[in-house]
Parts: sequence; structure tokens; C-alpha cells
Amino acid sequence: MKTMKEKGKKFISQKFCTSCNGKRLNPNVLNCKINTYSISDMCELELTELLNVIKDIKDKRVSSLLTSLKDGLTRMINIGLSYLHLNRGTNTLSGGEAQRLKLVRYMGSSLSDMLYIFDEPSTGMHSHDVKKINRLICDLKERGNTVIIVEHDKEVIKIADEIIDIGMYAGWKGGEVVFQGTYKELLDAQTLTAKAIQYSAPVKEEVRKSNSFFSISNAQLNNLKNINVDIPSKILNVVTGVAGSGKSTLITKVFTDQYKDDIVVVNQKAVFTTNRSTPITFIGGFDEIRNIFATENHVNKGYLSFNSQGACEECKGKGVIVTELVHMSPVISTCESCNGGRYNQHALSLTYKNKNILDVLTMNVDEALDFFADAKVSKKINQLKKVGLSYLTLGQPLSTLSGGEVQRIKLAQTLNKKGKIYILDEPTKGLHASDIDRLMKLFNALVDKGNTVIIIEHNLDVIKQADWIIDIGPSGGKNGGELVFQGTPNDMVKSANTLTAECLRADLT
Repeated sequence: MKTMKEKGKKFISQKFCTSCNGKRLNPNVLNCKINTYSISDMCELELTELLNVIKDIKDKRVSSLLTSLKDGLTRMINIGLSYLHLNRGTNTLSGGEAQRLKLVRYMGSSLSDMLYIFDEPSTGMHSHDVKKINRLICDLKERGNTVIIVEHDKEVIKIADEIIDIGMYAGWKGGEVVFQGTYKELLDAQTLTAKAIQYSAPVKEEVRKSNSFFSISNAQLNNLKNINVDIPSKILNVVTGVAGSGKSTLITKVFTDQYKDDIVVVNQKAVFTTNRSTPITFIGGFDEIRNIFATENHVNKGYLSFNSQGACEECKGKGVIVTELVHMSPVISTCESCNGGRYNQHALSLTYKNKNILDVLTMNVDEALDFFADAKVSKKINQLKKVGLSYLTLGQPLSTLSGGEVQRIKLAQTLNKKGKIYILDEPTKGLHASDIDRLMKLFNALVDKGNTVIIIEHNLDVIKQADWIIDIGPSGGKNGGELVFQGTPNDMVKSANTLTAECLRADLT
């Protein structure tokens, strides 16, 4: 079913303004120049080029502005964003690029005795760039600030003075402090985090071979430099490279445009989430559960939906009451009639195996698999278990899930397809290191079913387990867009001269 946005594309076209040619400024502004550069010209320069242009401006009247501008540009260059230009739309940035821009906002601050909280600052970053992030975080601390980082990356964990490990597992099996101390003390602990830090996945020795390929010829979108790439079919491919190298452009744009009919894309884009959307509705299993209850109780299945006849009369199935205040934010309170359950009393009186529909929605995936062991819906529920989400409850609102959890739910929705090309954009995002092995088993199972899997990834443990690696680089922006390596993980370790290969060899020593 097409969305309104997709339907609207038939009637809407977008093109550059013929008056300003996409520069968005009027002629009077564009005619104002410094050293032959207009403001638009400067904003189109890569940051390293722009910094050199700014250094050539000698007007003492703006010396303080120039100093501030040079400091800001230098911080962005040092954090690995030298290839960006100031006109770049933020909606076109990768997750790693966006994270680094957020960090740059605070790096120039002269404030001290502040508390900074960073939520997974390494997300979407190549191992080469994580080292730059670590230096900046340490600089913040050395200025007299307190820094708290929520993180999974091994390299970021290493720089901590104090580590607090929450677990032992996820969901209802977690929520406890299982360790607190230094990094050295953590290595002697028996927590999942400690074991994951000490474990280094081996390089895959026996790789799958392919006799056919998906060919890309003369790719030159964005910074791609007219490259030709053959992607082997029916094996596990990993496409890697630093942020801005062009790997996402190559796969999610050039490749998908060419082979769009057979592609299943699981990307980082958020799904449309409300407090009414849940894991079981997203994977298409709620209809089957409602049918089971309706058949058992001889009623219309609409009575088992909090969006229909089963909804609480007071909150209309929302579970909360929203009180709008004219000059302030609305007040949201739990509905007293249903106590947040969203169902009316008649719906709750309908039972199956002595459980009502609300009891089922509050079950986690493991409990639901036992409860529906003989029902058809168990196959769909099991898809959530396969992607490592057994701790979620069936009725948990999707709006409360992390980005990594949402991405895995999207993956769970597509697991049963065969003969397809799966494209996964950084599937380890937000994932604890102990869960990566489970995810790799899932990807290998997809290949064993006859699918081709293409993973865009920075995680070294994923790269090591590929059948075939395609490395795009050598750097980002205008210095990227080239095919710098393709081959097996062993080939990369032995002979590749790329940033990814350097990080891979360092991880193995």
C-alpha cells in the first residue's frame, strides 16, 4: 500500500531554482566577494580548502571572528570531517558524521566543571575515526569536566577511568549493576561485557565461493570516481570504508537503483512509530493472535483491538490522557479507567488458555513462544527471537525502542524471504558486542537459504566473518570514492594497504 508521500511524487517535481541556480541567495549578496570568493563559493569548498581561504584574509577588523571560525573548522577537520562543505544538508549525513558534528559543538567550549553525557558517540564510525573521538573526549575531561558515555565500542570503553556495567542480560533479566571499577578490573570480571572485550573474533578461513556476480559499471554518483565493482552472489559480502568514502552511495543508491526488483533493504531510517505500534503488529502477528481469541470466544476480532471495538472508552485505546494547556506543554497521565492497558472491560473478559489479550501483550517473546507453541503465530514471534529481541514484550510501543532494536525488528520482518538480495546498513548499530555472534549466525542462515547478503559495516568482528570484502576509500569526500580493495578477509590482513586493513591487523595483534 502506497503512502501519501509516494502518491504525491506523481504530481510533484523538484529542480534547481533558475534564478539563483540552487545557491538560495539573491544577486546582491552573491556579488559581495572576499579574495574573489562569494559566500556561496566559500560554503561549497571542502573544509580543508575553506580553512586555507580563511587564513588568507588579513583584515584586522574581523580578527576575532576569523580566529573563532578557524578554530571551529580545525575541530571539524581533526575529528575526520575535512571532506564536508558548509552547504551540505544535515539530512544527507551518515549516522557517524552526524554524531561527530554533535561532538564538535561542545569541543570549543571553554566551560569547565560541566557534566557531559554522550549516548554511543562511536555509532556509525570507522575504527580509524573512533580514535579521534577518544582524543576529543579526553580533552573535555582534562578541561575539568565530568564525562559520562553510554557505549558498546571496545576502544571507547578502554579510555574510561570508571566503568559501570549494567546487566546481566537485557529486558527483565537486566537492570542491575553487575560491575563497577577500572578497565583493568573489568578484564578480571565475569560479565558479558568483560568477556566480549577479551574476545576477538577470528578471521574467516573457509569462505564461500561464487560463480556469478552483480556488476556495477562506471559508478560516479556523488564522490564515486567512475568505479566498476562486481559483487558476488549468494555469499556474505561486507562493504566497508571510512565515513564519507562513498560506500553507502555505491550500495544504497547506485546498486539498489540497478537491481531494485530483488532487493530487501534494512536501513537506519526510523519506522513510523506511535504508542499504538508494537513489535507484534510490525511483524504482522497481531492479526493472528486476535483471530485465535476471536475464534475461542466466538466474537468479532475487532473486540481484541485497542484501535477498534476493544478500546478503552475513556482514553480511546491510547492508555494515557493528554490534557492540552494553552501556554505550556501538555500534561500526559495514565488513564485511570484502564490503568494504561488500553482495553475496555469486555475485551479483557475474552480469554484464551486463561489469559486475556492484555496478558498476552505483556508477555516477552520467550513467554509468548511457550504460550503459542502450537499456533501458527509462533513462527512470526520466533523471528523476534532470532534477531536477539527475546526480552521485548509483544505490546511494547515501538516509539520506546532504540535505533538498533528498531532496525532488528525491520530485519525480523523480512527473514523468511528467499532468493533475494539483502542490504543491511550497519546492523550492529546499538548492539552489544556479545550479540554480534548471534547476528552473524542469522546472516549466514540467510545466505544458506540462497540469498545474497550485503552488509555496510565498520565493525571489525563483522568484517572478519565476511566471505568477500569490498573496501571503498582511501579516505572521505573528494579523497574517497575509489575501490581500494576487494577480496577475502585473509587477503585483506595479508596484503591490503587501506585504513580498514590497518585497523583489522591492529585488532588481531
